[in-house]
Amino acid sequence: MTVSPLPRVGATLAGRDRSGRTLRIARHAETERVVLSVWQDQTCVATVRLAPEDVAALVGELARLLPQDPPAQHPRAG
Repeated sequence: MTVSPLPRVGATLAGRDRSGRTLRIARHAETERVVLSVWQDQTCVATVRLAPEDVAALVGELARLLPQDPPAQHPRAG
């Protein structure tokens, strides 16, 4: 896919696993969809178009998967 402009309504999140990997989140009012697209540098490698009820389900699943307890603190050697 060719390079498209960053979303006017949405966000871009940098991936932490690979340099140049981003997730674009865009709202397309004309189709009533939210589009998630995975980019590697200037190339779109995957796209998912979600209906509003799918977005709500996704947010619920993301919240469910968050750690409930902070990571354990390891004592410093010394």
